Amino acid sequence: MDSGKTTGYALMPLEERGQLFISVGEEVYEGMVVGQNSKSGDLDVNPCKLKKLTNMRSSGAEEKVLLTPPRKMTVEESIAYMDEDEVLEVTPKHIRLRKRILDTN
Repeated sequence: MDSGKTTGYALMPLEERGQLFISVGEEVYEGMVVGQNSKSGDLDVNPCKLKKLTNMRSSGAEEKVLLTPPRKMTVEESIAYMDEDEVLEVTPKHIRLRKRILDTN
């Protein structure tokens, strides 16, 4: 996963795979848990992917991205949701789940 701001273009196909914990424009980093997979197991995704720009017009170029609101969890809900290989990161502005080992390699 790349670090940076999330884009609607990248989150739209991820929403089909499960429930998101983040919204468009949020800062993310490698190892951060961005959603719940509908199947068992972890899935390495890139929520920062940008749409390739071209000079050609297409019928789907101006698609509006409609996402369901992300699931915002409290500290208690996050602790209950955590897996053994995850830690809870609490800052004054954010409550985030992340993997204990940040590098996927």
